[in-house]
Amino acid sequence: MKVVIETPKYSFFKYNKKGSDFIREFLSPIPTIFNYGFIDGSLADDGMEKDVMVIGSRMSQGTVLEVSETDGVVKFIDDSLEDNKEIVYLGGFFSKQIFYFYFHLYATFKIVYYLILKRKMTYCRFQGIFWYNGKPEKQNKK
Repeated sequence: MKVVIETPKYSFFKYNKKGSDFIREFLSPIPTIFNYGFIDGSLADDGMEKDVMVIGSRMSQGTVLEVSETDGVVKFIDDSLEDNKEIVYLGGFFSKQIFYFYFHLYATFKIVYYLILKRKMTYCRFQGIFWYNGKPEKQNKK
């Protein structure tokens, strides 16, 4: 499967790819701690392509990765809809506590974002990180 990076690691801006362009969606109060993108040709419950977070070195916007499978999933509710993020783990730093803190803070930010900019109350919630085949715990113990 092809993974396309929209938002590079450490970016404060969240981008979405529209055609051949990357459109700035919003400014986050915290930088992303992973590369963020989508699985090309997939379809999620929100009508957009499935989200993917790529844990590893920073990648440029527009980078395309060919991966055979994902390594886990972040369970997330955004605007009252399931909006899970598949995980591709390429190695490097991963801290369960830091990622949990990040996603709890991100869910709170999204509630405020919808309230102030979209003028609506909605439900956003981080529900946990689930790894397939014990990753990255197995790789971090090597």
